[in-house]
Amino acid sequence: MTPRIKIIRKVSDPPVVKGFNPYGLELGNQKLEPINLFYEEYEAIRLSDYDMLNHYQASVMMGVSRPTFTRIYASALQKIAKAFVEGRQISIEGGKVYFDSDWYHCKKCGCYFNNPEKENSVINCPLCGNQQIDKFDYENNKTDTINKACYDMCICPECGFEQEHQFGQPCSTQICQKCNSFMKRKGSKNCRNFKNQ
Repeated sequence: MTPRIKIIRKVSDPPVVKGFNPYGLELGNQKLEPINLFYEEYEAIRLSDYDMLNHYQASVMMGVSRPTFTRIYASALQKIAKAFVEGRQISIEGGKVYFDSDWYHCKKCGCYFNNPEKENSVINCPLCGNQQIDKFDYENNKTDTINKACYDMCICPECGFEQEHQFGQPCSTQICQKCNSFMKRKGSKNCRNFKNQ
């Protein structure tokens, strides 16, 4: 029996953050594996609990059936509950999605913004006014001008060990073979900081 073909889910807006970290004295130095919340799971929470749409309305927005939306939503709630109860980090990335408008990245202030008015071209960053902007490529999680090789590697922010990125597996769930720390995507803010030290 062949697996069911997954319909690509529409996400109106990407999350404004890449995840959440728990804090508190009780956590100590324990390193628990992060919970990976897919983009479509984030979108299901946003539509249902933030925009207050019912499951049918939200399923139409995402371009999936109502039962499929309900499964995505239930999976998101279960992951968030697990992260809260076990004190785990939440990482928002991955999934089979497409975004309904072009997004851009500002080189100066680092913000991401979209252009819903497709008839008007983007000339500068709406936040800082800088004209050095790049079109953001979600499929490869990079901007057009960044070296692709940097984004095909995972790096350990503790010891600098690098390994090839495994497609579909977030780097934040990979453990360094040398020091047993969680890896980061090479080219992310944390890894740039490590590289510059």
